[in-house]
Amino acid sequence: MKPIWIVDDDPSIRFVLEKALGREGWATRSFVQTRDVLTALSDVDAGDPARQPPQVLVSDIRMPGGSGLELLEQIRAQQPGLPVIIMTAYSDLDSAVSAFQRGAFEYLPKPFDLPKAVELIRRAVEESLREDVAEAQVPLQAEMLGQAPAMQDVFRAIGRLSQSQVTVLITGESGSGKELVARALHKHSPVSGGPFVAINTAAIPKDLLESELFGHERGAFTGAQTQRRGRFEQAEGGTLFLDEIGDMPFDLQTRLLRVLSDGHFYRVGGHQAVKAHVRVIAATHQDLELRVRDGAFREDLFHRLNVIRLRLPALRERREDVPMLTRHFLQQSARQLGVEPKRMGADAMQRLQTFGFPGNVRQLENICHWLTVMAPAQVIAVKDLPPEVLGEAMPPAGTTAAPSGVEAAVEEGVARAFVPAAAVNGHLAAPLPESTDADWVQLLGQQARQLLEHTQAHGHGEVWDQLSRRFEAQLIRSALAVTHGRRVEAAQRLGIGRNTITRKLQELGMDEDGFD
Repeated sequence: MKPIWIVDDDPSIRFVLEKALGREGWATRSFVQTRDVLTALSDVDAGDPARQPPQVLVSDIRMPGGSGLELLEQIRAQQPGLPVIIMTAYSDLDSAVSAFQRGAFEYLPKPFDLPKAVELIRRAVEESLREDVAEAQVPLQAEMLGQAPAMQDVFRAIGRLSQSQVTVLITGESGSGKELVARALHKHSPVSGGPFVAINTAAIPKDLLESELFGHERGAFTGAQTQRRGRFEQAEGGTLFLDEIGDMPFDLQTRLLRVLSDGHFYRVGGHQAVKAHVRVIAATHQDLELRVRDGAFREDLFHRLNVIRLRLPALRERREDVPMLTRHFLQQSARQLGVEPKRMGADAMQRLQTFGFPGNVRQLENICHWLTVMAPAQVIAVKDLPPEVLGEAMPPAGTTAAPSGVEAAVEEGVARAFVPAAAVNGHLAAPLPESTDADWVQLLGQQARQLLEHTQAHGHGEVWDQLSRRFEAQLIRSALAVTHGRRVEAAQRLGIGRNTITRKLQELGMDEDGFD
């Protein structure tokens, strides 16, 4: 294993950590200031025992010649996968929060308990070793991921079909990745140079679906002022992906059957046959055999589509793929949001693998996006997982008597704006943007107007103080509810310091509510 680097201008801190880590069998390398670390990083050589790169770096936050936060930024730019633990005095907690935001693995408050410090470094080492393995296994630009036998069968089928333009029917639960398979079939096919056109037949009203598929002539119906090419013409020379084919209206199934049979179709209102040079791939989450028996799906169309069938397994059938997919989605979300990718702790990953994932891979992707935004630290713990994974309901927002009228609606709106949507409505989603829950702002305006009118009538003004106290109290109450009363974590999620939240609790008379 590579050595652990220690950066601190205090020789006693360096000595204590060197001895403690040495007893654990770990090699160490110590530095007094940040520029020495950067020089050593530029000169590492994995083949030279004296110049090996670090497995983990532990750095003080305040040192002469450069701060630990500046060092952290430069290391994240050079070695983004290296876990960095920032040591900080108790009074520097706001700096520790800043360290988290810049990608620190964890912070270690001084004076620290030595066994706890060693345990924290051990977790960082384990995470670093897992990341080393993961980077070797996961390609950066993977179109599909999966090591489970069922997924390997799908990959083999895609490979066997790579020289064919045969019609394929993809089955699998919603969110399992059917369109990804369709795109892979197109990409590795003889028509890969042509367009890939997708249409969800369940998402388009019946009256519009025929025109969407086959196009229409000018004057074919009210509003048809020009000729329009349908999806079959748009996919000419390529692939047309018909998603949720099981929901296609029965009368349109007849028209689709005719296209698959002789390769010709008519635009709506047209009299001239159009030749379709298109490969068709269809997908459904429904049992088409059952739909045929119920008379909801044409049997002859089913046999036309069911030339080659690929069944995509649900995520609960391929739990061994959850860690790989989670790492991929966390990296993807981090790139989209422009932040450092977060990492799953071992216990959190184990808990995630036991989840049933009714929404399949799409739900896991949403969870990773939620965690990228909402998890307070770079390493995700079990307590950071969303409520549907933990299988618990959100605690009540507070213990005080519930307000009524406009005031209650305002405070509920504030809570909804700052609590994950999963905790509010039972469905996973990213945190609500400001415009989504704008009605609570309108209610706040109503409450303000009522108080201002009352102030004008009675000649005294406390509107600012009254509304500010209610707003701050509800924010803090919601944050403490989400974090089960943990003040430090609540402060981190709100983006304020621990001293600030402690002072606010005292000012608002909430300090005796039992929060730690």
